[in-house]
Amino acid sequence: MKADGKLCHDLLTKSTTQKLGFDESKDFATWKEELREKFIELTGLREIEANASKDPRFEIEEEVQKDGYKQIRCSFESEVGSSVFFYVLIPDGLKEDEKRPMVITLQGHSTGAHNSVGIELYDEDHEYQETRGKFAVQAVNEGYIAVAIENRGMGERAATSIVDENGKRLRWIQYSEMERCYYEAMTAVLMGRTILGERMFDTKRTIDMMLEHFGKHIDQKKIVITGNSGGGTMSYYAPCYDERITLAVPSCAFCTFPESILHIYHCSCNYIPHAFKWFDMQDLSALIAPRRLVTVNGEVDFIFKVEGVKRGFETIKKIYEKAGAPENCRSLIHDSGHYWRVDYIWPAIKEELAKMD
Repeated sequence: MKADGKLCHDLLTKSTTQKLGFDESKDFATWKEELREKFIELTGLREIEANASKDPRFEIEEEVQKDGYKQIRCSFESEVGSSVFFYVLIPDGLKEDEKRPMVITLQGHSTGAHNSVGIELYDEDHEYQETRGKFAVQAVNEGYIAVAIENRGMGERAATSIVDENGKRLRWIQYSEMERCYYEAMTAVLMGRTILGERMFDTKRTIDMMLEHFGKHIDQKKIVITGNSGGGTMSYYAPCYDERITLAVPSCAFCTFPESILHIYHCSCNYIPHAFKWFDMQDLSALIAPRRLVTVNGEVDFIFKVEGVKRGFETIKKIYEKAGAPENCRSLIHDSGHYWRVDYIWPAIKEELAKMD
């Protein structure tokens, strides 16, 4: 008998029918509410919300004038004991009462959100920024107010070492690129929550901070979220949680689970315990609809297979039809792999924002 480490799970994947999968015969509003409650439950968001910091202690840490925009580094406490760091890029020349769209940009697995604003801290940053993009800089150059959030478990928010009770470092944890947030993700699971839920909550609280402290220049009808890979994943899940996000543009992240995270090794931050028993990724688009959604994927992205992208988007189209907004969802597929494509992302955002007018 030949051993097959995947066979059992593959067979279970093929035989599983999602209890809250999209069904055209069901009442859409009732199903959507049931799906939302299950999504909130499985991601641990109720546990996370209960630990919200009552005093965020928002702070502007640094302001730097750049060519054409101001770069502001901010911090606050979202949960008790969890500090969020983010950059705000504000275009020069805004009039006192002028408002612009706000674009939240999220990095995937990298050394941190500093890449999004073009700061090089590590040897690998230069190549990363050249090939995967300075997301926030691109956004502000398009005329938007840009926000780059340091995702939990990434960059400055990564637990990179094990220490004793006195703070003495015992040893370094060596992370590969796909395992940068493994410790934080697994710890969250043990606590009855998920790192996806924690990141969604941090994104929501960052929007709170932006509206409170920079709100006079933000067009609240045009709040956009985008990112690549792990940042793309959060660009899909965060608007499922926070309805203030009016346009979601996830890059290299949307795909059916069987053709992505159930198909090949992925970072632990992609997983929601028990999720596949209840829903597939495309089903969750109901929590975004009728707000705007543009999924961007690569034809030869081997970790998010294009077959799954196309199959999943067929369900998304049906969901948006049920929501009465079939024109508010699009799927864009470029001819490369797991890459951020400026020639797809920013024209799509510009076009969708123009439709809102």
